[in-house]
Amino acid sequence: MMTEKEKMIAGKLYKPSNEELSKDRYNARLLLNTINTLSPKEEKKRNIAIQQLIENIDNSLYIEPPFFCEYGYNIIGGKNIYMNFNCCILDISTVTFGDNVMLAPNVQIYTATHPLKAKERNSGLEFGKPIAIGNNVWVGGNSTICPGVTLGNNVVVGAGSVVTKSFPDNVVIAGNPAKIIKTIDNS
Repeated sequence: MMTEKEKMIAGKLYKPSNEELSKDRYNARLLLNTINTLSPKEEKKRNIAIQQLIENIDNSLYIEPPFFCEYGYNIIGGKNIYMNFNCCILDISTVTFGDNVMLAPNVQIYTATHPLKAKERNSGLEFGKPIAIGNNVWVGGNSTICPGVTLGNNVVVGAGSVVTKSFPDNVVIAGNPAKIIKTIDNS
């Protein structure tokens, strides 16, 4: 039998009110409070808290506070990842970043979703779908990446976009919902 945490990470319906998950969210909030309230003079302490929160990412990750996430342990990534002010990642499922990813201010990344049927949704159960972001991706300000999306390498997401589906390598996408507006020659 799977624990609620195992169900959550596997993308199955789970109870977010579970004691283990509640404790994990509480611990994440304690670290987020540290990350978001330390002065710029205390950058070393902030970086330690970031590494404690997001253990599965290269230590070249740089976050401009404030930053928000649900758990932290489902954020996975490579090198040279930059998250600008007010980034929010709902990481009930995995969010995987490649190398050299830039997130502009107010980028929202949501793996969390809910059942469509009202009775099931009102039961308090939820589930998630993983998000994968390739290498050399730039996500413009105020963009939202929805559950289950994969962005290929070298993708540029225009500011204010709502990304509801996956896109291949070497494209510029924009709009609500986002669509391809240009291909990029990266040869």
